[in-house]
Amino acid sequence: MTAAATPANAAPPAASSLPPFLERIRGQPKLPMIVGGAALVAAAAAFTLWNHGPEYKVLYTNVSDRDGGAIIASLQQMNVPYKFAEGGGAILIPADKVPEARLKLAAQGLPKAGGVGFELMDNQKFGTSQFAEQVNYQRALEGELARSIESIASVESARVHLAIPKPSLFVREQKKPSASVVLTLQRGRSIDEGTVSAIAHMISSSVPELDAKSVTVVDQRGNLLSAANSGARGLDVSQLKYTQEIEQGYIRRIEAILQPIVGANNVRAQVAADIDFSIVEHTDEKYSPNADPSRAAVRSQQSSESNQRGAVPPGGVPGALSNQPPVNPTAPITNPPQPGQPGVQGAPGAQNAQGARGAQNAAAANAANSAVSTAAASAPGSSRKDVTTNYELDRSIRHVQQSAGGVRRLSVAVVVNYKDAVEGGKTTQRALTPVEIDQIRNLAKEAMGFSQERGDSLNVVNSAFADDREPAAPEVPAWRDPQYIDLAKTIGGYLLVALLALFAWFAVLRPLLRKHLAPPPAPEPVAAMPESGGDEPKLDDAPQVSPEEALRVREAARQKADMDYAHQLAEQDPKLVATLIQHWMNSNDQ
Repeated sequence: MTAAATPANAAPPAASSLPPFLERIRGQPKLPMIVGGAALVAAAAAFTLWNHGPEYKVLYTNVSDRDGGAIIASLQQMNVPYKFAEGGGAILIPADKVPEARLKLAAQGLPKAGGVGFELMDNQKFGTSQFAEQVNYQRALEGELARSIESIASVESARVHLAIPKPSLFVREQKKPSASVVLTLQRGRSIDEGTVSAIAHMISSSVPELDAKSVTVVDQRGNLLSAANSGARGLDVSQLKYTQEIEQGYIRRIEAILQPIVGANNVRAQVAADIDFSIVEHTDEKYSPNADPSRAAVRSQQSSESNQRGAVPPGGVPGALSNQPPVNPTAPITNPPQPGQPGVQGAPGAQNAQGARGAQNAAAANAANSAVSTAAASAPGSSRKDVTTNYELDRSIRHVQQSAGGVRRLSVAVVVNYKDAVEGGKTTQRALTPVEIDQIRNLAKEAMGFSQERGDSLNVVNSAFADDREPAAPEVPAWRDPQYIDLAKTIGGYLLVALLALFAWFAVLRPLLRKHLAPPPAPEPVAAMPESGGDEPKLDDAPQVSPEEALRVREAARQKADMDYAHQLAEQDPKLVATLIQHWMNSNDQ
């Protein structure tokens, strides 16, 4: 073997196998840093431009959650990008797609809650008339009420119409406001009377002087929903619910007091309550006579008394003369004028006749006066006395106002199961004795507050309850039990599969694996070929060795062949060997 060439005889290194571009990069260490920085700047610029995206403008503002979800679903179907403003109060889309998106969404009926509220009053123009302000206020109030109604789960949309009359200075000309509501219900949903009543009361509370009975509620099919609210039916939902609560309360009280005696599942009770929902106001004013007049209180007393003494009783001479009015006298009756006295004129004959007639009348008058005086002297006097006494009367005034919801009558039915009894080691059922039934009846009466005056009724029945449970299956041995049979079949199937798997492993798979995974047989040692007819032994003369020894022999032969090749190459091309050694040394220094 010859020695390696000296450095003086070494030639320049051979050309590298790397591409020229990589060779230049290796020659300039700062170039990769410059290229990496430029790439980082380009990536940052691209990310900034991509993140900025197109200009976004407002599509809709102040949309409800329901309308917002429907709008977003439609935008996703149209492949329109969107985002929300701060706070989620507006939906933003690219500016160039706003008109088209609004037209398509309007064709789909979105947004559904298109009513305006009090935001209509935000942009009032200067110089708006009072009529326009009133109309805008009414529109805003209708929109706010519609939004409030649409917040109910079963209502999809709503429209509210308010009829608000103008105020008048005259009481007789004042008119009450009214309202109408049109509801669009969710598909497959209905609304109960309680919700309709709540809507009517909400609207009446929002409009001044609006009565709940003046609110009309209609659904999308034209059905009048506010009929129960106007009092067309006898009972409303609250009254029916109150009646059910009263009945359930009595049922719980009766069963709670009887269950400890007969058992939890051995008593059933039902109650029918007649509830009086009428509101009655009653006023009584009674007067009762005085039971003891001596103890009566005197309210007022008035008395009057009159006496007559010496009065002339009626009298006179019976006859025609006494019934005629007296003639006007011309002279005193007691002193008639005498004939021949001055002052008397007339003929002597006439005077005599007149004198005789006057004397006759005077005599009759004197006789009458004497008779009256005698009668007056002999008749007694008259007296009169009046007494008026007012007593205080017993008076009672009672004003009774009966509230609604009173119980007028109760009808109770109680069913009690038979009692369990043990006879001869077996459990049987027997009927309750009359004493036990009476005890149950008395307890039920006390629990329900039985009142004979009210007309309550109670019926207690002792009967055997129907047994809805399935009859117990007869006992069967384990080896005939279907459950155990099915379990045995399942286990047998698994065991059969396991046995088949073991058979396949030991009979088929394991032999195949041994056959294919067995190590190859050791090669027979061969003798090295002599370079020239020397003293090397022949193949037939080589002794038999083990596989390990043969492997070592082959490795030694391969190394010897490599060394021989290197020696031969160094002798043929020493420059190449020098370049290779220099390359190794440079690699070690680095």
